[in-house]
Amino acid sequence: MYLYPKWLRAWHVLNAVLFIILIVTGLSMQYTDKQNYAIVVKFAAAVKWHNAAAVLLTINYIIYVVGNTFTRNGRYYKIERKGLVSELVTQMKYYAWGMFRGEKHPFPVTEERKFNPLQKFSYVLAMYVALPLVIISGLGLLFPEITVDRFFGVSGLIYTDILHITMGFFLSVFMVIHIYTCTLGAKPTSLFWGMISGYHRDEH
Repeated sequence: MYLYPKWLRAWHVLNAVLFIILIVTGLSMQYTDKQNYAIVVKFAAAVKWHNAAAVLLTINYIIYVVGNTFTRNGRYYKIERKGLVSELVTQMKYYAWGMFRGEKHPFPVTEERKFNPLQKFSYVLAMYVALPLVIISGLGLLFPEITVDRFFGVSGLIYTDILHITMGFFLSVFMVIHIYTCTLGAKPTSLFWGMISGYHRDEH
């Protein structure tokens, strides 16, 4: 079944590339000495690439939100509170031991349900909470004049930096888990191929 339109696949590829650049340059900025010692990328280059990738990521995110607003893809992210907890528990049990026992997936992919409840919940947290926060805090660091000067006697830049690093860490962990869960299709490459072709291959 066709679940991944061209615009979504293009957005996904660009988002992944930009996020990898941001992780590498972010770590380089955090741990690279401004004079001699460098982690992967020298400090000045890391700042330049990080800022450029951040601007492109922001534009790409706007495209993602607009695309989800005006196409059918947005319906896959709507969370119904009724039954949410029990569905999350069911999916966690499947990931914890059900799939290792060969049990059938409790929420197989259909044209109406592209994500299982745990995927949907984590995607909404990542894309509609963490990513906007990392973009907003990034803008605060890029333009310090727009941040709060002091809050409870502490510089607003420190809060902004902590928020940016925390959300960046959360999204990095999300990305690792996302890549792992993408290997859990009928074959380890099935879901990756779906993101290339646009078609999801039925697992059952």
